Amino acid sequence: MSTINDTKLKSVIFLFSGLPGHGDAHLWISILLCFLYGISIVGNSIILFIIKTDPSLHEPMYNFLSMLAITDFGISMTTIPTILGIYLFKSREISLDACLAQLFFIHFLQYTESSVLLLMAFDRCIAIHNPLRYSSILNSQRIAKMGLVSVLRVMVLVLPLPFLLKRLQYGRANVLSHSYCVHREVMNMACSDITVTSIYGLFTKLFQMGLDSLLIFLSYVMILKTVLSIASRAERLRALNTCVSHLCALLLFYTPEISLSVIHRLGKGSSPLLQTLLGYMSLLLPPLMNPIVYSVKSKHLRVRIIRMFVK
Repeated sequence: MSTINDTKLKSVIFLFSGLPGHGDAHLWISILLCFLYGISIVGNSIILFIIKTDPSLHEPMYNFLSMLAITDFGISMTTIPTILGIYLFKSREISLDACLAQLFFIHFLQYTESSVLLLMAFDRCIAIHNPLRYSSILNSQRIAKMGLVSVLRVMVLVLPLPFLLKRLQYGRANVLSHSYCVHREVMNMACSDITVTSIYGLFTKLFQMGLDSLLIFLSYVMILKTVLSIASRAERLRALNTCVSHLCALLLFYTPEISLSVIHRLGKGSSPLLQTLLGYMSLLLPPLMNPIVYSVKSKHLRVRIIRMFVK
């Protein structure tokens, strides 16, 4: 009986979809995507290289930024094969095992990015609330421990997802509405009962992103409380200015995610094109824009990047 099930699983394939109604524009879309992916990969690589090679940037804020860059780089590399494959080579098929592997890495990296954004909120909170002890509180050893705990928490949460999905039964060909595999999409293709998988998927979302966003909100409440207690208006603005980059990163990450979740749950008659575009934005925008935002707002980083190219 298990041999029959294994044979069925091996014959299951998933078919990716591109932008609805834009099949004749695949060449131009592929050129745009190659350009965007190129910028995001080069941008995050430059951030990592500069932070690693410049001792003056071995500070808590830049250590957390390097974590963010690694995560963004990973998201880009995980989605490139299938997203570019469908537009460049018209490669739409993926096996169940390959789909589950991509699904695992996408959710693992997205949840990790949520955790890193939370750590960066703590970093800003400590820098503003207790600037004199900032470096001693967030020393390299403590930052490494925080990063390790965050990764382990995400791993424990995400690891069951592909195993829960693999035990479900699927048809031989399943058409996904995106160019990559995610939990909700694959789960909805199942022919068997998805109650347990659905509940666990919702639990992981709430426990990871829901809890992270709540703690980030509380961190900014403390930041605002501290800033409002500062007598000098100029000092208040300077303190708030150090949070602008992080706030932009939060908007880039959470806005497409929340919009997509709301549409999936409430917008039953919403445009498939809108859902696809929001899906692309949730995966492409943070890796693309985070290096640009931090390079523009961080004077030290900006100067090092300029020196790197203008000698």
